[in-house]
Amino acid sequence: LMEETRIGVAAVIVEDPDSVREVNDILHEHSGIIIGRMGIPYRERGVSVISLVLDATPDEISALTGKLGKIKAVSVKAVMSKGRNS
Repeated sequence: LMEETRIGVAAVIVEDPDSVREVNDILHEHSGIIIGRMGIPYRERGVSVISLVLDATPDEISALTGKLGKIKAVSVKAVMSKGRNS
């Protein structure tokens, strides 16, 4: 039985410019589930804020956010739709 996809939104805060390349590499790996992406450099604070809109299974969303969360100076939080069966 295939797990149904959900709409998800992930917020990513990158506090070290040296981590940006690694973040982008992971986002590229998972580009198939990313519907939209907005990145805002907040130069005054030296951080980058990225918001992602996703369409994927909960496991795929967790895999993406888990990888991002392991990167130095990266914080990530995701929320997803409840799906049809809720």
